[in-house]
Amino acid sequence: MADQPDANAIAQPVTVEASSLRDQVATIKRALVGSPVRNWLLWTSVGIMAVIVATSIGQVLLNRWNQPFYDALARRDMAAFLHQLLIFAMIAGGLLLLNIGQTWLNQMIRLKLREALTLDLIDQWMRPARAFRLANAGAIGVNPDQRMQQDAAHLSDLTTDLGVGLLQSFILLVSFVGVLWQLSSGFVFHINDWSLAIPGYMVWAAFLYAGIASWLSWLVGRPLIRLNSDRYTREAELRSSMVRVNENVDAIALYHGEADAKRRLEIDLGTVLGAMRRIYTAQINLSWVTDTYGWITVVAPILVASPVYFSGDISFGGLMMAVGAFNQVHSSLRWFINNIGGIADWRATLMRVADFRIALDETDVLHDKEKRIEFGDNANGSLTFEKLQVASPEGCTKLADSHVEIHPGERVMITGEPGAGKTLFFRAIAGLWPWGRGRIGLPAGETLIFVPRVPYLPAGTLREVLNHANGHAPANDADISAVLAEVGLERLSSSLDRVGRWDHELADDEQRLLGVARLALRQPKWVIIDEAMDAFDGPSLRRVLAMLEKHLKGAAIINIGRGQHNTQFFPRGLTIVKDSGAPALKPARVRAGAIDPPPRGARPRKELPKARRI
Repeated sequence: MADQPDANAIAQPVTVEASSLRDQVATIKRALVGSPVRNWLLWTSVGIMAVIVATSIGQVLLNRWNQPFYDALARRDMAAFLHQLLIFAMIAGGLLLLNIGQTWLNQMIRLKLREALTLDLIDQWMRPARAFRLANAGAIGVNPDQRMQQDAAHLSDLTTDLGVGLLQSFILLVSFVGVLWQLSSGFVFHINDWSLAIPGYMVWAAFLYAGIASWLSWLVGRPLIRLNSDRYTREAELRSSMVRVNENVDAIALYHGEADAKRRLEIDLGTVLGAMRRIYTAQINLSWVTDTYGWITVVAPILVASPVYFSGDISFGGLMMAVGAFNQVHSSLRWFINNIGGIADWRATLMRVADFRIALDETDVLHDKEKRIEFGDNANGSLTFEKLQVASPEGCTKLADSHVEIHPGERVMITGEPGAGKTLFFRAIAGLWPWGRGRIGLPAGETLIFVPRVPYLPAGTLREVLNHANGHAPANDADISAVLAEVGLERLSSSLDRVGRWDHELADDEQRLLGVARLALRQPKWVIIDEAMDAFDGPSLRRVLAMLEKHLKGAAIINIGRGQHNTQFFPRGLTIVKDSGAPALKPARVRAGAIDPPPRGARPRKELPKARRI
């Protein structure tokens, strides 16, 4: 079993600093600037801008068409009426082509934006040791799959739709403000014998009308930002619980734990439904504002222009042209009102994606002021530990001997009491946990192979699994079959090219034996094992030791575990102890979103050991 202090150390609280909108936008900008599809996105954005400008010109022409068309109707002039219908068909046909082109460009931007964001997140996540650190970073490191897959896709869709809509509204506003100003410049209000002319009367009316509605919509809709972010977090927890149940159905059935699993799922579902109810309540409150405003908008432009029309200063066609221009200006100004829900959703999704990426960066700078273990190379090819201390929030772990040198070919058993920090010590040698003091000297020019308690079996063919992380030429079928027979897995020799989830198909002991077979095929010079051998029973352990003796002659093998192994195979023993006199690792100051607890992580050292994991 893993040492408990390691898990406790990871769970310690840290100081939280909320990331700002500015930080989040800057983070996404950095992701896009370095993307391989950056130029494609840029030119597509230029293209959609050109289409929107052309569409705005068509809208202006269509608005001008209103006056002669409605005047022809008022005069009952059939010839003029038919001529205006022909002009309408030409304008509408051009706008139809532009709309289809804009739809295609919109979809391509969404596609490429998602590609850019997801590739960047995967690249950041898969940098050396980052995924491990983030997994130990609290809630910000839970369900990274949702943030990279679902949240990144949703952010791409929302950003494209809102961005294109905002650009289109702005260009339409610029195009029609001048038209509406010109149309309303001749508006004169007559009150008894007194006349009043207000320059740009309908422009000011549109701005005032939309401004009041936007302000009210923001006041009512602002809580949706927090509520949407909370909902996505709860959805992730529910999905994680379902995946966990699915992966442990055997154990649940054996322990008759269906009732407990069901209760846990029902609790998680309840939190999701509660979050959704709060969102629906906020949306209903927002609908009171937006729907009321929408109904008033049906008659608002006519009400605004009606005094001038009834005074006889404009014709019916002029009224309809002014109403059309007012609606275009007002439609542009009410973009914010129409999209307040989408903006809140975008803000919440941006927070989740950007804070996830910020957390990935923060794992490289956490505990900046804490002491770190020094790494170096030993020209004589030995592995040394000089006054090594491994720090955690629970305290420090060290070897009982302050000066240790392990030579090539040595076999060493490192043991310790439960809770001494054996797994923490293993992670420190691998470079995953760099905090502490002292020096680790690595054998110069050699590659260290690290074997965790549970081997990593990637999805793919069994041949790919066995050749995983193999720096040499792949093993041939005869060698693979012979090694599989030695570990008692000869039945798998006929499945070398079958794709499977081997971590699901094989039992735990079989997975560990497959890891040993992988070692035998690779034949490394240095192997460091973390409690993987503790799980073998007597016959299996003897078989494993015999294989290591046969295939890893001359290799240095360091086994960290409980020590219940053959002392003839491991003639040298070392002991891990708690260092009560050394200072514990101090809490870190990190940035995170308002919903998620802060990330915890590690800063990579300057020189990582040349390591592979079996």
